[in-house]
Amino acid sequence: MISINQISFHIGARSIFDKASLHIRPDDKIGLIGLNGTGKTTLLKLINGQIHLDEGTISKRKDCSIGFLDQDMLSYESQESILAVAMEAFREASKLEMRIEHILKKMETEYDDKLVNELARVQEKYEALDGYTLQSKAEEILEGIGFQTSDLHRPLTEFSGGWRMRVILAKLLLKKPALLMLDEPTNHLDLPSIIWLEKYLKNYPGAVVVVSHDKRFLDNTIKQIVEVSEQRLNLYTGNYSFFLQEKSMRNEIQKNAFTNQQQKIKQTERFIQRFRAKATKARQVQSRVKSLERMDKIDDILDDNATVHFNFHIDKPSGRHVVTLEKVTKYFGDLAVFKNTGIQIERNDKIALVGANGKGKSTLLRIIAGTEPIQGKSTIGYNVVSSFYAQHQIEALTLSNELLDELKQSGSRRTEQELRNLLGSFLFSGDDVFKKIRVLSGGEKSRVALAKVLISEANFLMLDEPTNHLDIQSVNILIQALQHYNGTFITVSHDRNFINQIANKIWYIENLEIKEYPGTFEEYLLWREKRKKSKATPAPIPTNKNKLNKQKTSPKNNQGKLKHQLQNLSNDLQKKEDLIEQLELQKTASEKELAKPEVYSNPDNLLEMTTEFEKICRQLDREQKQWEIIANKIDAAESQLQTGT
Repeated sequence: MISINQISFHIGARSIFDKASLHIRPDDKIGLIGLNGTGKTTLLKLINGQIHLDEGTISKRKDCSIGFLDQDMLSYESQESILAVAMEAFREASKLEMRIEHILKKMETEYDDKLVNELARVQEKYEALDGYTLQSKAEEILEGIGFQTSDLHRPLTEFSGGWRMRVILAKLLLKKPALLMLDEPTNHLDLPSIIWLEKYLKNYPGAVVVVSHDKRFLDNTIKQIVEVSEQRLNLYTGNYSFFLQEKSMRNEIQKNAFTNQQQKIKQTERFIQRFRAKATKARQVQSRVKSLERMDKIDDILDDNATVHFNFHIDKPSGRHVVTLEKVTKYFGDLAVFKNTGIQIERNDKIALVGANGKGKSTLLRIIAGTEPIQGKSTIGYNVVSSFYAQHQIEALTLSNELLDELKQSGSRRTEQELRNLLGSFLFSGDDVFKKIRVLSGGEKSRVALAKVLISEANFLMLDEPTNHLDIQSVNILIQALQHYNGTFITVSHDRNFINQIANKIWYIENLEIKEYPGTFEEYLLWREKRKKSKATPAPIPTNKNKLNKQKTSPKNNQGKLKHQLQNLSNDLQKKEDLIEQLELQKTASEKELAKPEVYSNPDNLLEMTTEFEKICRQLDREQKQWEIIANKIDAAESQLQTGT
């Protein structure tokens, strides 16, 4: 269907493709991957004819229509409703519909066989294009990618860039081109919409080429991987997980072949050097020289699995409670986002905030950061030093700065070598650190902004969609960074692989309340599925009268006792928290004393203070265990109150 033959393309002196080839068949589902800047989006634009090759050819069948979702489409504007914009996909059907209306109106005053025949012919064409079901199809796709039914007749101009991108995506899906090319389609979708798109693309009747950093999305939608590497297009037949295994095997084979060839080259060169001056060996020497010249050199393996070589210093640890929200209510006009809800973030929590867009996830992050006004109370804990990453932080970068200067000006006490190490972890090596911010791509700017957050020495991070615009390798680096991070963080993300590797708690928003699942994302998904099934199964109807009477009377009798018990437990918990905070302060003070030279140079004094320090630690450990027991009892009592048992 599409034949890419020996193409070469340059940007200035830099080679993006060098004699690269690829064939796209009618039913291919291809994931296009590679580091930022290797040419993934460039390839899509070359196929779409937006830019032109330096060498080679890209040929396609005459009947091959192409639909391309490009990040540049974020600026698209229209006063039409989003339903009308999506329906632009059906231009031919729309023209036929207008013609049908025109004929019917004309027939009101002028009825003849010619008009009747034309009407029958036009209606037949319209029906062949499924004209009578087009609007319902458009509505189905728009609602599938996250729009409410009430949104469909709102003008496109009322929506943000991300939501406009969804409308353009819907329009492309409705066109059903022979080749559908999507550049980072999940960047502007929430988790339910991503899952919907996965199912749609899996059954899409044409070819699909997707650029994405979302490993789970690639595994669930594509059948081939094309890696853009070293100016070539390397094909792997399988999903992303298969690609990782296959590439590892190919790399091992190539590494062995490279090592063997290098040994052969060295042996040949030693023979040439040894016998160059001997006339009796002249013919053999010349033969070996020519064999070296004719040899197809095998390239060594480039290690693109970057790892984080950076120590994350936290200036000071926070208290046990990082942020406490109490009776929080938030409205935007008449729209309620939260109503009388509360929750607490504790030290060393690694929280992922998940759910559909429009539920208030980013609003909640701003509330936690203290930048969003609310009704209720938000309390920042003892010694909490926070840092907030969102997409607008990219706009706050100083465009005229070099990368190294940008990090130096962030207020960090890092040495230049430490900053270079961090930039190296985020794929900026060598002279890259002297690049100006203005020449960086969107993904590269995201990496710089993330690096600034990580050197802030904050003990509490808030990260809003940190993986957007990052390539797969950069996402891996961020995962490693957060796994090494010793503080507390909360992140909003729709990248399931990312969430599953960094979170130990899941937050979600339901019925205008913030709720918590105390486990990993995979565990949360299993729990949610079980809960859905249990809600879908009707409760059995009791037939025993005594059981009926017991169900009617028991909850009422127990409510008062449970509430009284809960109040006592809450008081005990508060006392424990106050005591734990005091002990933590004592522990910190004792640690500072032990670090003084005059203490550790005096054996008697050191022994006395060490004994006191260990005593504080033992008491703190006991109190924390008792706190956990009380907290579990509170959870059990609250659960009984909610279920009425």
